[in-house]
Amino acid sequence: MAARAKRHGLDASRLRHLKSVIKDDIKRGRYYGGVILVARDGVVAVHEAIGLIDPKTGKPVTKKSVFSLFSTTKAVTNVLVFRAIERGEFALTTKVSEIIPEFSGGQRQHITFYHLLTHSSGLPSVFTPKPGIYIDRLDEIIAAICENVHCAAPPGEVINYSPLVGHALMGEAVRRSDPKKRSYRQLVEDEILKPLKMKDTSIGVRKDLRARKIVPIFLAKFPIDHPGHSNLGPNGAFEEENAEMPWVGCISTVADMFRFAEMLRRGGELDGARILSPATLDLATRNWSGDKPNELYKPLVTARGWEPYPAYQGLGFQVRGDTICHSLFGTLASPRTFGNYGAGSSLFWVDPVRQLTFVCLTTGVMNGVDNIERFQRLSDIALSAAI
Repeated sequence: MAARAKRHGLDASRLRHLKSVIKDDIKRGRYYGGVILVARDGVVAVHEAIGLIDPKTGKPVTKKSVFSLFSTTKAVTNVLVFRAIERGEFALTTKVSEIIPEFSGGQRQHITFYHLLTHSSGLPSVFTPKPGIYIDRLDEIIAAICENVHCAAPPGEVINYSPLVGHALMGEAVRRSDPKKRSYRQLVEDEILKPLKMKDTSIGVRKDLRARKIVPIFLAKFPIDHPGHSNLGPNGAFEEENAEMPWVGCISTVADMFRFAEMLRRGGELDGARILSPATLDLATRNWSGDKPNELYKPLVTARGWEPYPAYQGLGFQVRGDTICHSLFGTLASPRTFGNYGAGSSLFWVDPVRQLTFVCLTTGVMNGVDNIERFQRLSDIALSAAI
């Protein structure tokens, strides 16, 4: 590792320290384990599995472990939306109700795909569109959204992270606008997973991946349960084979997510497969929310004694921004660093200045604020290794 790291401008001792910090976190019981990967210029310097899936079983995490990505799934849906825009199937300025007519009425009529991508739709931050509903079938979720979820603010006025509604609507929109009339799952497979050779990634728990799939264990109480039609438990939707949840339903390995992140770092192409244009990624990785805070997280960080900070919302992606504030991407990251994260456990980011790629998927789902502190610390250590 040391020679490879040095050759690509990474300090091997800092990377060893990064692994030791993770081991110490696990020893202290902060979370159970995880897989981490750090690369520069596309060359992997660290790819290591550390810790356990569950202390009760003592089964170790491996580099082939398959994780629920939770909201990191949104990155996959973002890419489908960008591809639809690049093909002219709809535009950033298209009203969502033009593609999904039943999503109309009141201020919803003015919501565009730009609003959904920037979490500025004015829709409330709900984790379910209807109490008690199974969340694993996209058609049922869309029907419940159209019936029950209406604007709490005018579109464009506030940034309020959408855990479910925005990306459910976008997943449905790419399905309806697809000339081949493919399902959301098939679109992901055809447009992203196959071209990028992400063989250990799927929407829903594909049968051949089930033996390696880690069942999430929540270390803190989550706002809701996540039931699926097979009644596999309170969070059973994450274990459903046929689940289509464009906001939380993807499973993957660190190695596959590295390929996805590398495609983004390289301007939308990897190994000859062109997924997106550089123009799209240049637009998507800018801060489109100004200094507005993220209304969903504001009470959480205030309760911890932190000052609310800018949301730094790109188009679909989160960006680092230039304020010294709490950030999953670390305080040392360049302002245009971008990526996505998932509930208390998953993160990837790309620093385009340092050409640094970071992927970390973990076991033992932490609460939101603890997770921010954890990944900020790990990200800063990784960034400090770039020399």
